[in-house]
Amino acid sequence: MGTDTVRAGTDDDAAGRRREQRGWYYYDWACSVYSTSVLTVSLGPYLTSVARNAADAGGYVHPLGIPVRAGSFFAYSVSLSVILAVVVMPLVGSAADRTGRKKPLLGAAAYTGAAATAGMFFLDGDRYLLGGALLVVANAAQSVAMMLYNSYLPQIAPPGERDAVSSRGWAFGYAAGSLVLVANLVLYSAHASFGLTETAAVRVCLASAGLWWGAFTLVPLRRLRDRRTRVAGAAVPGARQLAATFRDMRRHPLTLAFLLAYLVYNDGIQTVISQASVYGSEELGLGQSTLITAVLLVQVLAVAGALAMGRLARRHGAKRTVLGSLVAWTVTLGAGYFLPAGAPVWFFVLAAGIGLVLGGSQALSRSLFSHLVPAGKEAEYFAAYEMSDRGMSWLGPLLFGVTYQLTGSYRSAIISLVAFFVVGFVLLARVPVRHAIEDAGNPVPDTI
Repeated sequence: MGTDTVRAGTDDDAAGRRREQRGWYYYDWACSVYSTSVLTVSLGPYLTSVARNAADAGGYVHPLGIPVRAGSFFAYSVSLSVILAVVVMPLVGSAADRTGRKKPLLGAAAYTGAAATAGMFFLDGDRYLLGGALLVVANAAQSVAMMLYNSYLPQIAPPGERDAVSSRGWAFGYAAGSLVLVANLVLYSAHASFGLTETAAVRVCLASAGLWWGAFTLVPLRRLRDRRTRVAGAAVPGARQLAATFRDMRRHPLTLAFLLAYLVYNDGIQTVISQASVYGSEELGLGQSTLITAVLLVQVLAVAGALAMGRLARRHGAKRTVLGSLVAWTVTLGAGYFLPAGAPVWFFVLAAGIGLVLGGSQALSRSLFSHLVPAGKEAEYFAAYEMSDRGMSWLGPLLFGVTYQLTGSYRSAIISLVAFFVVGFVLLARVPVRHAIEDAGNPVPDTI
């Protein structure tokens, strides 16, 4: 199968490229509010409380007749959403590359997720199954949309710009998350003055994230453009294309080696993001206002951290910078195990440490991978990347949930995540990145 596609730095003029890049940033601005306000802050503790309202005398709910401890239901729902995303992403990615029409697929995935998130307004009482279903749909749709969004990076930024462009995208996302979290904090803290109950305030915060996501998605849909592809032969069914994609990836074993490393350490990152608020509320006894403030601190510092790590990458290379961030993650998460209960100040210190490395480690991983993608296969390969982003991320929440179910301690669950960063560091250190870029047929930047 042969494809021809336009990459940044060939036929795009500089002004048009900048316009696309600015539009691309705005999808991070649109969707990151879901990740922060919903997945990281509000939904975990709230869905756990709804599940507890529906639990039996032993503290268990019974979805499909399966006994599940109410405190584990959120983590299991996240795992299920990831499994669904892993099934769908490669098929959508191969269709996007085959047709060259990423933008309609991006819009469909984004608005599916936004609608499911807005529907969380109706999550109250003991409707834990509704909450779990909406979470599965929203999280899977977000994964598919992010795969398509990431696949634009090699097309809108030449190799020398990618670290900076990727870092700015993450910074835009964290800035949006900060802005909406401030509004959430005001609404939640002063809910009575707005004529709302505490529960209603949380539901408004959840639904508003969906409305924000849908509204600002209009900007990238207007500014990004599809690249026409020329495919030899007839289009093949999605399943056959998926098999062909994995056969092609075997021709680039160093790209697969990077994906394996990313799969491992990113599992730790994603689990920390999705379970930190549950750890803070259930194990440390912190209130919702404290959790929102802590995540707001993460968002603000992540903007600076993403931009600062982008500058470090220009000097020291993306690989070395990511390796340094994994050391910082290991130290920070290990310290989190020893946090005293009922002490917001130390939780804020932990949040600051996470914020400084969160955005940069994700942004530079994305830009580093973009150099390892053969031309014309961006969406297919970024489907594999997003599968690494999400595909093993079910393991972290599952381990977290199972550990809590067996021990009843969230501290035991959180400390197990250190292994993901240690193993990921070792695997990434072994990848010869320059050789991997050459193997993919791409130009090697001066500093990588």
